[in-house]
Amino acid sequence: MTDEQVVASATDTFYAALNTMFIGDGQPIKDLWSRSKDVTYMGPNGQYLVGWEKIEQEWDHQAAAKLGGRVAPQQIHIVVGADIAVMNCIESGENLVNGKKETVQIRSSTVFRKEVGAWKVIGHQTDPLKHMNNPK
Repeated sequence: MTDEQVVASATDTFYAALNTMFIGDGQPIKDLWSRSKDVTYMGPNGQYLVGWEKIEQEWDHQAAAKLGGRVAPQQIHIVVGADIAVMNCIESGENLVNGKKETVQIRSSTVFRKEVGAWKVIGHQTDPLKHMNNPK
């Protein structure tokens, strides 16, 4: 398998794990991350976390919230280098907010680094698309 195919597969695994986290199991999403001090997470609520320990705590917090729902990547674009890969997409789906289903559209970038032969997440950034989430 080429690195491009492996990163595409890692992207599929990332979104399956993210959706599993929405129902309360954060371990699969945590398993995909590098344990380095240089990893970053910038969430849709404005979080800007650096370092695995902080990010692990955030995934635990999100899993405990049990948002329900599901998101899927659309308009996926992947660029793969020797040891770094970037995946950009639009995350579309819905989550439960205060017991109500709400549609989400989020612009997302995930950065992977090849570590000991495996592609690990080292960065994830999401920004809600206000014009999509709050139609007039």
